[in-house]
Amino acid sequence: MYFAALLARTEDGWEASDTELDDVETLSDLTDLAREASDEDTVLLLIEQEDAWFGVLRVDGEEDPRIYVSDAAAAARSSYGEILLTDELLGREPVDDDVADLDSLDLDGTEDGEPDSDTDTADDDDDCATAEAAVSHSPVGDSQILDDLGVGEKELRALDADDALSSIAEALGAAEVLETVR
Repeated sequence: MYFAALLARTEDGWEASDTELDDVETLSDLTDLAREASDEDTVLLLIEQEDAWFGVLRVDGEEDPRIYVSDAAAAARSSYGEILLTDELLGREPVDDDVADLDSLDLDGTEDGEPDSDTDTADDDDDCATAEAAVSHSPVGDSQILDDLGVGEKELRALDADDALSSIAEALGAAEVLETVR
């Protein structure tokens, strides 16, 4: 179960809104969603998944989004977490889509992409296991994302996924508005 909320800083304080992420497929979609909440002020998109991980996406006007994810491996196993976990955030070389498309082509001479033996499926399973193992259970991203808002790096890293969003909102002075959308 996911919970996602937008917190937008306005002249009158923080405003919160419950956010549906069903139509979101990319980081650009998330960023656009945040920018729709406020064109000029700071907007935070807070996401959590059942005490497993939480993420913060921060958008300040037209600046590039800043991201923090509490547990990269847990987030990598979720569809919304995968959106936040960019190659840059994970310290990986970006994959060129054209090369990836060529790599996915079946050029082994079998018909309709059928595996020519059981070893092909075993190799695929090994590749998936290796890819998951490459992502650690540590936090990734900008751990100073909320420094200027009252949540320092040390405090952010110490938060438990089960109460992180409430703790962040409390430090921002936005606990009541977040609870209204929860």
